[in-house]
Parts: sequence; structure tokens; C-alpha cells
Amino acid sequence: MFFHIVLERNMQLHPRHFGPHLRDKLVSKLMQDVEGTCSGRYGFVVAITGVENIGKGLIREGTGFVTFPVKYQCVIFRPFKGEILEAVVTMVNKMGFFAEAGPVQIFVSNHLIPDDMEFQAGDTPSYTTSDGSVRIQRDTEVRLKIVGTRVDATEIFCIGTIKDDFLGAGFKSPYMVHEDFFDILSGNLLFLTWNE
Repeated sequence: MFFHIVLERNMQLHPRHFGPHLRDKLVSKLMQDVEGTCSGRYGFVVAITGVENIGKGLIREGTGFVTFPVKYQCVIFRPFKGEILEAVVTMVNKMGFFAEAGPVQIFVSNHLIPDDMEFQAGDTPSYTTSDGSVRIQRDTEVRLKIVGTRVDATEIFCIGTIKDDFLGAGFKSPYMVHEDFFDILSGNLLFLTWNE
């Protein structure tokens, strides 16, 4: 799930960056340091949408660096138990398959795959129904449900299932998130296209 929240961070800046473009240097350094990172408490920082406040700098003795408290707004992505996500399969083996939904990697065990699907080894390993109508292999889009999450200090791990109704491969969403959604630079937050 996506949230728009306000966070704070202390940014250190070298004295050579002091001058008329000090604010721009701080904002660009903040974007480099924060976008694409993960904190166990909040989730994955997708994009910084704005800087609310840059406090007064504090000079660090002996180094000359200055620490600025920065308050900024950002979009974060945090998966929750029970959430339905659309993901792309990245690896299939006899134990199950791995899929990615943006920055989150999700493992779906073979016990959480419908009983009518069997593992097929070969050049392209896959899970296939007995009649061959549905096939899950690398690069297949699947709809899955998060059944568990484990949060570390800098990473979030998820376990998913496709055993419930309306989950698995072959379901087309009327909305598709633009492929570069998680590689956003600044400004543009979401591109939605209608599938017909």
C-alpha cells in the first residue's frame, strides 16, 4: 500500500557546497540518499514529493561539515498481510516461485499454489494446470495475496498465496502501473493507462 508521509533526516554537507545554491545541493543529496531505500518501520521510499523545512545548520567541530535537519514529504510503499498485489514472476522452481511487486520480493510456496497446478521442469520451469490453460513461468504477471511479512531494519520480506478466488495468472487489471513507476525522478508520481 502507498502512503504519503512526512519524515525527518539530518543531512551533512561539505563547506564547498555553501553558497547561493545551498538549498538545491541539500535537496539533491536528500534525493540521492533516501529515494529507493527501505526502512523497516516505514517501508520503501518511492519518491520525495517536497521539502517542508530545512533547519539551521550545526557546524561539526574538527571536520567543517554542517548538519542540517530536513523535514520532507515522501511516497512510501509498505506491504501488509492480507493485501492483494499484482506482481511479475522472476524465478520458478519446485519449491514455489519468486515474484516482484515494485521493490518487494514475494515468495509463493508450492503449498500455496492451487492443487490443480503441477511443476513442470525443463528449459523454462513452470507451474501448469492439467488442461494447460494457465501457466506460471518467468515474466508471467500474477495476482497474489500477502499472507505474511517479516520486517528487518533495512528490508521487508513477504510470503504470498495464489490459492484464493481471483488470484493467480490470467487476470487482466483494467489499470496498469507504468513500468517506470518505481524509477521516478522528481515530480511525476503515477502514470495509469487503461487496458482495453
